Amino acid sequence: MLEKYLINILKSQVYDIAIKTPLELAPKLSKRFKNNILFKREDLQPVFSFKIRGAYNKLCKLTDAQKKSGVIASSAGNHAQGVALSAHKLGIKATIVMPKTTPKIKVTAVKQLGAKVVLHGDTYDDAFDYAQELSKSKDLFFIHPYDDVDVISGQGTIAKEILEQYTKTIDYIFVAIGGGGLVAGILAYIKSINPKIKIIGVEPENAACMSMAIKHKKRVILDQIGIFADGVAVRQAGKLPYDIASKYIDDIVLVDTDEICASIKDIFEENRSITEPAGALSLAGLKKYVEKKSLTDKTLITINCGANLNFDRLRHIAERANIGEQTEFICCVEIDERPGSFMTFCNIIGKRSITEFNYRYSSDDKAYIFVGIGLENGLIDKQEIMTSLKDNHYKVSDLSDNELAKLHIRHMVGGKSSSTKNERVLRIQFPERPGALLHFLKLLGKRWNISLFHYRNHGAAYGRVLLGIQIEDDQFSDLTELLDSIQFTYFDESKNPAVGFFL
Repeated sequence: MLEKYLINILKSQVYDIAIKTPLELAPKLSKRFKNNILFKREDLQPVFSFKIRGAYNKLCKLTDAQKKSGVIASSAGNHAQGVALSAHKLGIKATIVMPKTTPKIKVTAVKQLGAKVVLHGDTYDDAFDYAQELSKSKDLFFIHPYDDVDVISGQGTIAKEILEQYTKTIDYIFVAIGGGGLVAGILAYIKSINPKIKIIGVEPENAACMSMAIKHKKRVILDQIGIFADGVAVRQAGKLPYDIASKYIDDIVLVDTDEICASIKDIFEENRSITEPAGALSLAGLKKYVEKKSLTDKTLITINCGANLNFDRLRHIAERANIGEQTEFICCVEIDERPGSFMTFCNIIGKRSITEFNYRYSSDDKAYIFVGIGLENGLIDKQEIMTSLKDNHYKVSDLSDNELAKLHIRHMVGGKSSSTKNERVLRIQFPERPGALLHFLKLLGKRWNISLFHYRNHGAAYGRVLLGIQIEDDQFSDLTELLDSIQFTYFDESKNPAVGFFL
């Protein structure tokens, strides 16, 4: 199975456009985790992503007739730029279909590389389907982002470089997985040349299409996917990548948003570079795997696979990184509503750093406060704080793993309204494009009263909305049908403890 990929990798012409990226030691992380950790710096490619390799390798293999007709691709970012630059280099006309939610910075980058951009739909799947239609109607050759032998082989040149650059023993290579093109290319080369090296895939826990496929022994389509690590937010693994990964991958690690953010911070503190969430995914997996397996004195390599990040997303990443690296603990504490209660509470916390403190009067006898507390010794400090508060008869709830609390509550200062009846609270992923909010409100019409609305722009393709709506139980299915019809991802948070405490 792997022979055709190996031959293709060895014959690849990617260096007409891609660079041989450095393999750099990460001394701070190596010392911290007691292993030899190295970064493969694919974030330094001309389009700040490994995708240039697979795109160029594919375009080089096209026939003269295919090149003359032109190519088309669907992408929300990195693949688009890889195809656009490769097509420009080879003198091929390129059309890129991108979702309307794609940030302007990425659309502009693709246009500057000479490609025609067509904006269609709100999701990658919408763009993919439309690109397939245009491919047939306009006789354009479709360049798949990951489910293609030549694309996979182009990505596999990374593995070839790693073995050339590090000739001592390599124990593990950690690889981000989206559709699977990158991990398939790495597996094809490594398992052909040095199968003793273990390849560990890394996926977001809320977009784990490959691990689910391997678990069920067939490709599956995920009902919902997380959108934070947009570079790997894929509902279904590619057929060719799955065929390779299911036979050769050694393990897959799942990580959450906070762990990804902590790894972005780790990379910045190591070499002052900033990766996109997908670019830091492999390091997040490495850290988790090292702790889980108690690895020491091993050589571990991560692939920093991309750095196409909107600047606006940094504030969200910084917020979540502290929780991910266990240097902040957020909680809800019930205190007496009386003079001096704040002072009493702070005396118990002592000299620990208070990172956040949100409070608003709620009732005459008690109040709920949202508190962020700095930690120096991670879980040890956290447990000491919890124990100390409970010993002093405080009711405390840990919100560090509560997505609603981290996305919305910590940015809201409010209180419970005694006059709000039949309220449901929904957390909604909202398409980030002009007019989307107005369109949504028009669809809701005047049938139900909106009792709460909180929105934050995180610089991503989707915004996050917290919606309170007064609705009878027998009408709730009408609302969910409406949300399903406009393909908004939503979560009913009405029974979330944070809602009970603060809203």
